[in-house]
Amino acid sequence: MARKKSSKSNGVAATLSHAADSVKDTAASVGSSIASTAEGAMASVKQAAAKAGKAVSKTATQVKKAASKRVTKAKKSLASASAAAKKEAAALKRKGAGKKAAAKKAVKKAGRKATAKKASAKKAVRKVAKKATAKKAAAKKAVRKAVRKAAPRKATKKAAPRKAAKKKTARKAAKKK
Repeated sequence: MARKKSSKSNGVAATLSHAADSVKDTAASVGSSIASTAEGAMASVKQAAAKAGKAVSKTATQVKKAASKRVTKAKKSLASASAAAKKEAAALKRKGAGKKAAAKKAVKKAGRKATAKKASAKKAVRKVAKKATAKKAAAKKAVRKAVRKAAPRKATKKAAPRKAAKKKTARKAAKKK
């Protein structure tokens, strides 16, 4: 029992294959347009990078030149200042200013030593004074302790006559009744 294929099923298959072909063609055209756009973007990025690299190298060379100029100027000014200082030092030595300065330094050192001795003497006096005040304070503390110890004994002696006086007054009040 073999059945015959209907003509309707052949039409559906043809329509589906036609639709698949059109989707395939559309995808291919979209892919090629995306690829061409990406290639263009990549080319523009490469050009921008090349321009930036050129600009950086140009500014770097300018900076190097300016720095080298400044360094040479500084070296020249330092050399001239050094030469002037050497000349001045030689002139001062000829005049004898070095001897005067040495004498002044010796006087300053002697003055410093004398002030140091005075300061040490003052410190010694302060130490002695501190020790004396410490001894005085210790003596005062000892006196205070002795007074404190003696005070309770006196208080007990005074308390006894008071009690006796109270008893006497009580007896007198009893006698009057």
